[in-house]
Amino acid sequence: MIDKLSTKNIITWCPGCPNFMILASVKKVFAKLIDSGLNQKDIAMVTGIGCHAKIFDYLNVSGFYGLHGRVIPTCLGIKLGNPNLKVVGFAGDGDTYAEGMAHFIHAGRYNADMTLVVHDNQSFSLTTGQPTPTTQLGYKSKASPLGNFSCPINPIKLALASGVSFIARTNARDISHTSQILRAAIKHKGFSFVEIIQDCLIFNKDMNAKDKLMYEVKENRDKKTAEKLADEWNYNDKKGKIPIGILYRVEKPTLNENMRKNDEEK
Repeated sequence: MIDKLSTKNIITWCPGCPNFMILASVKKVFAKLIDSGLNQKDIAMVTGIGCHAKIFDYLNVSGFYGLHGRVIPTCLGIKLGNPNLKVVGFAGDGDTYAEGMAHFIHAGRYNADMTLVVHDNQSFSLTTGQPTPTTQLGYKSKASPLGNFSCPINPIKLALASGVSFIARTNARDISHTSQILRAAIKHKGFSFVEIIQDCLIFNKDMNAKDKLMYEVKENRDKKTAEKLADEWNYNDKKGKIPIGILYRVEKPTLNENMRKNDEEK
């Protein structure tokens, strides 16, 4: 089945890039879903602009190569147009938390039944390494030769504050764990957000190799516990612990269910 998910396009990521591992994880998940009865034609993917977005060329599923920062509204449009599709969006940390910030916040409120996968390497790597909203203080690049003056945001805390019903984090290098979490995210009824921590081999290498800080947590459904987990790493240095796994999950009505209920009450 995995072979049927591949394309003939030449992969142009840097040799050794963790995106190869993310691609392998996604193929593993899609293959299992298809083996369990999901029609391959019922998977729809959306990507933004960035190194992550090339995954669109390497997955044999229907989809839309979107604009920078517009992955979420495009996913939302597809889901509203055909609620039966499994919609999965792939975006970068710059894609999601800069241009796409407002969409990310409201996605938690809407709780549409779709999945957002964020490849977070803490830099705009496709466009030569400018700082993103998760880049650490002091990071120097061509765009910020004197160093980055802005504190990084914490996407996990932002997702919690925005009401996201499924929040998870994984390590790109752990294909088995990442595929396990992605499968749970896609099967979750509601908006699921998975942040994949990955290195960039070229830019912002100071934030690479955080594997020793990472540890797996059991699925958590308590919000206060989730807030404590979110505070364990501030995205600004390589101190503290980085919890990975399902950091928070809650069941609540989806956007389509609320729309249907509203229509029935008229």
